[in-house]
Amino acid sequence: QVQLVESGGGLVQAGDSLKLSCVAADRRFTGYSMAWFRQTPGKEREFVAGISWTGTSTRYTTSVQGRFTISRRNALNTLYLEMRSLKPEDTAVYYCAGEEGYPQQIDTAVSDYEHWGQGTQVTVSS
Repeated sequence: QVQLVESGGGLVQAGDSLKLSCVAADRRFTGYSMAWFRQTPGKEREFVAGISWTGTSTRYTTSVQGRFTISRRNALNTLYLEMRSLKPEDTAVYYCAGEEGYPQQIDTAVSDYEHWGQGTQVTVSS
């Protein structure tokens, strides 16, 4: 298991911005497709955004398209999620996740990802 540690969550107002980070413990990160998921109480964990292991391809769920940007810096073993124009419905625990094996596509299912962080809370007040 590769340890993944998220940070950057917090309490913000609607319309504000926030940037999440996820640091991986070792260089295996560079061969992982990475993603951000989020979860609210009583609901399934849902895919938010993903990025290929090369960093050249990204994928977003419709509700965050144009507002969120996923990126990675392999030299720093770090994944980012820049969130703008935040809405109360973006409130959730955000998790970073890694899929091994130099994947050829960005998957959206929880079951496709072997490595998970502990989550960071994002709360958006109206």
